[in-house]
Amino acid sequence: MAISKKTSKKTSKKTSKTASIKKSSSKNQFGGLSEKLLLQMHDLMVKSRVLEERLIKIYRAGESYFWIGGPGEEAWGVPLGLLARKGKGLAYDFMHLHYRCTPTVLAMGVSMLDSIRLMMNRVTDPSTGGRNFSNHYVFPDLNIAPVTSPLEVQYPIACGTAHAQKRFGKKAISIVTGGDAGTAEGDFATSLILASRRGQELPVLITVQNNKWGISTYWDGQHGEDTIADRAKGFNIKSRVINGNDPIETYLALQEDMEYIRKTGKPAFIEARVSRLYGHSSASGANPVLEEVDPVKVFESKLIKAGVLTVAAAKKVWEQYEEEGREALEIARKEPVPQAESIWDHTYVGSENADWRKF
Repeated sequence: MAISKKTSKKTSKKTSKTASIKKSSSKNQFGGLSEKLLLQMHDLMVKSRVLEERLIKIYRAGESYFWIGGPGEEAWGVPLGLLARKGKGLAYDFMHLHYRCTPTVLAMGVSMLDSIRLMMNRVTDPSTGGRNFSNHYVFPDLNIAPVTSPLEVQYPIACGTAHAQKRFGKKAISIVTGGDAGTAEGDFATSLILASRRGQELPVLITVQNNKWGISTYWDGQHGEDTIADRAKGFNIKSRVINGNDPIETYLALQEDMEYIRKTGKPAFIEARVSRLYGHSSASGANPVLEEVDPVKVFESKLIKAGVLTVAAAKKVWEQYEEEGREALEIARKEPVPQAESIWDHTYVGSENADWRKF
């Protein structure tokens, strides 16, 4: 039976309208973020997870001495890396990160290979020349300051770069991350004071990634406050608690607070509730923690359900980064480790007076 042109047009309009409503509903579901951005975040979250699991395999195979990293913090770290104003110098954002920051540095453009070089202590490691722990990154060209082993010393240091940025006047900000257990350190409290002095407020985003564990100590018995963000309120710092396992909520909160800091020159504080999927570090076995929320899998399922991502496309992303990780490992395996004669390099500018035996 022939279908009239009139009926055909009506059907076409109805189909188009249905697709439009579905697309609009999908966009509302994801906070108005574009599908391109959603897929980019998913891609980087998977990349980070695959890399971290590759680093754990390297440790378990006896090809490295220690692992500590950020599986479970992808939904927090990826948006942070994407939103940072990337570059070198005071006109760009300074990043003062802690050792669970792999998602952030990958989102800023760091390669899997350079992370693996650091893990395997290769001389080709651009961060430390193969002389530091895993995930202790430093990339001067991206304003990524050295990740330190002493807990929370990065907080007051971030106030230092924020002070310099305030004087420079180009609306750049300093961003600092750290864990919930480290907020017991005096350095953390000092940063709240330095950032919030009346008339001398600093353009710094102070953040805490609360996975509710300090190595093996649960957080409930260690905090008198209801939320860590409550402590910032005492200093008149704009503060909030977010679900750091949701990349949409994270992206929108970070975007809003970063714009607030650039506009006002005043600090903001975010406590992000996140998961810890492989224990504290290799010291505790780096074993999977099954009862924790997996933000990568949850986000991927949500994208597939909404029709933004297909199962086949998701599988391809995982396979692509598994292959990239294997290839990077093979490259790093063939590269040399640091030698004794280079131990004093980079201790001071130009290595002047670096060797105490030659004072």
